[in-house]
Amino acid sequence: MADFVSETPLTHPATASQPAVAPPGRLSGIFRRLRQDRRGAGAVEFAILAPILLMLYISAFEITVGMSIAKRASRAAGTIADLVTQQPSMTKASLATMVGVAQSVFAPYTPQNLKVKVSGIDIDSSGVPRILWSWQQDNSRPYTPNAVVTLPTDLKNPSSFLIHAELELDHQLGLFLANTMSYDTRTITIKRDFYFRQRVGDKVLCQEC
Repeated sequence: MADFVSETPLTHPATASQPAVAPPGRLSGIFRRLRQDRRGAGAVEFAILAPILLMLYISAFEITVGMSIAKRASRAAGTIADLVTQQPSMTKASLATMVGVAQSVFAPYTPQNLKVKVSGIDIDSSGVPRILWSWQQDNSRPYTPNAVVTLPTDLKNPSSFLIHAELELDHQLGLFLANTMSYDTRTITIKRDFYFRQRVGDKVLCQEC
């Protein structure tokens, strides 16, 4: 009798095709291992914190530099007023040296767009303050002679004289990603002024101013 051969392959139950999705027990084991695996955690934390730490460092440095510039601005304005009040009279040439005085106070920093103004204020017997003379570093008059100006109340002593020194400069901030910002956004203007009374005589005059 002839042998019967089946052309249909027999599939053993143990070798049946596996499901495409891992069983829930296996997935939970994978997630458990990932949750417990701490390898590379330090690198990830550093990548997250590094920009924040860098911004804090730059901000702290910028605050320190800004405070130093502001202190030098106050010192420069006070020094100019103090020097002018020690003279009985001034000329444009002598007032021009005040710019160099201010720059020396700012060393080792270089002030940007430095502007210096000096004016003599005469307070009449009624306590009204008026501009007697004024000068700024381009040798022009920033204020109109005999113009009434505003003074703090405690400085309005009748029949007295004041020297008013004004100083202005720009300070550029070293912000994080500063190259992505405009110059106006990164720049602040620092202004300082001082009032001093004359040291010699009744007034400090400037015939050329």
